[in-house]
Amino acid sequence: MIPPRPARVWITRAEPGAARTAARIRDMGLTPLVAPLLAVQPLRPALPDLARFDALAFTSPNGVAAFSALTSMRDRPVFAVGDATAQAARNAGFVAVRSAQGDLAALARLIATRMSGGALLVPQAEIPAGDLAVALTAAGGPHIVVHGLPVYRTRPTAQAAPDAFEAVLVHSPRAGELLADRHAARLDGVAVVCISPAAAAPLAAPLAVMGLAPLAAPTPDEDALLAILKPALGKRGSPV
Repeated sequence: MIPPRPARVWITRAEPGAARTAARIRDMGLTPLVAPLLAVQPLRPALPDLARFDALAFTSPNGVAAFSALTSMRDRPVFAVGDATAQAARNAGFVAVRSAQGDLAALARLIATRMSGGALLVPQAEIPAGDLAVALTAAGGPHIVVHGLPVYRTRPTAQAAPDAFEAVLVHSPRAGELLADRHAARLDGVAVVCISPAAAAPLAAPLAVMGLAPLAAPTPDEDALLAILKPALGKRGSPV
């Protein structure tokens, strides 16, 4: 009897993260198919006077990598949106790192409880997925001056979709938008598994036409994303 073929999982995230995700997919006994919809391009902005900032906030490992390439400064406290970003900061040499273990709102709440004021530098994407200053206001913390610093941009790739796959992983709202715009017709009967409701939102309408819905991880991190992948594979093609 021929054993069943491991499910094929399309990884849409940009490198170098895609390779790390592929290794985890392989460890799960599945077949990773790396075909990024996005590529990360570091920027070289003029740096402000870094001495005037009391802390840094990172919303992604890409921000950590891009900022770390611009300066050797590692002595400021770091607030990270999640554990992967926090680990990236520690790997880059930052020593006082705290993880919010959540989304932008959780990051804002952490900062609001740990800073009594001052100035915060946020190395981020050229078009950020959210506004940390607005989130800090909503968190009701002290007045903190937030300075956003674009250190990278993501751009669409010309990558074609894999020939066949049983699941697709969506790591960002931008990837969700590109998947919906370019490849919606390929998703019928596929488990569409997203890292957050924001990443799933662009896919809701095209999948609804097929009577399906994307799945969103309960928390916006890859551990939660991969935890729902195998159950999602068992239910792929099921109706809304």
